[in-house]
Parts: sequence; C-alpha cells; structure tokens
Amino acid sequence: MDRVNQIFHHPKFQEYVFQNAKCEWKREFCRHNLSHFMDVARIGYILNMEEGYGFSRDIIYGAALLHDIGRFVQYKERRPHALVSAELAPEILADCGYSEEESSLIVSAIATHSDKSLTGERTLNGLLARADQMSRACYGCTATEKCDWSDERKNARIEW
Repeated sequence: MDRVNQIFHHPKFQEYVFQNAKCEWKREFCRHNLSHFMDVARIGYILNMEEGYGFSRDIIYGAALLHDIGRFVQYKERRPHALVSAELAPEILADCGYSEEESSLIVSAIATHSDKSLTGERTLNGLLARADQMSRACYGCTATEKCDWSDERKNARIEW
C-alpha cells in the first residue's frame, strides 16, 4: 500500500481534496471527500476479492482515491468531474510509482465511473462504477427526500 499512501500524501491530491471540501461545505447530500473515496476503495476491494476480478489493491485504491478529485472543477466550470479527475490523475499516479499501463487502466476507470451502464462489466471501469454507486448510504441519509436521485437509484438497503 506504499503507492496508495503516496497518493494520499501527494500535495496535489491534498489540494484537490481541500478544494472539494471548500465547494461542498454546505452540501446536504453525499460529499466527495476522503471518507467517500475510502468507502469506494473498500467496497471495490471486497467485490474484487469475492468475485475474482483479479486487480491488485494498489490499482483499486488508486482509482478510488482519485475518481472524484476534480469535483471542485465541476462546481466552478460545469465540466464533468469524471473527465476532470481523469485529467488530474496521471501526474499523481506517475509521481507515486504507477506504470504507464497501470495509469492508463486507472484513468480509463476514473473517466467512466459515472456511467452506471458499466456496473455489470468485469473490468476496472465496471468495478469502480459499481463500488461508487454502492458506496452511497441513502438508507441513512437525512436529506434523502431532497435528493434528485430517483428512488430506483438510491441505495435503500445495507449490502456491504
């Protein structure tokens, strides 16, 4: 988990997490913070182990930590956060010792993690999209009545 901890301590990662927090400090709904990133990582790793995807922990955690780092840009510029996050991630991944091949795999998953049609795929893209969706604790949210997610999309049951 050396590389994952390098991501966590990377100055740009820390700055992006800070910028997300500044934009979301009044947000009632799910936030895009370290807690969310770790939920996605842990759920993704559980799915990986239980269903035999075969990805290393460094790959799953790297993708999960970086998948929403560009959310603050979406608030400011209305650009899709998945694509912005995919633009910001390669420099951090390279600095933290990920190979070009690993970085490509992770960046692809980050760029497509909002595409819920991928959740059935047995790829890193599908795994990240699925873990991201499953990470939302709608069943315990106090703002669920105000949320614009459809009832079908909300997680109404504890699964992981």
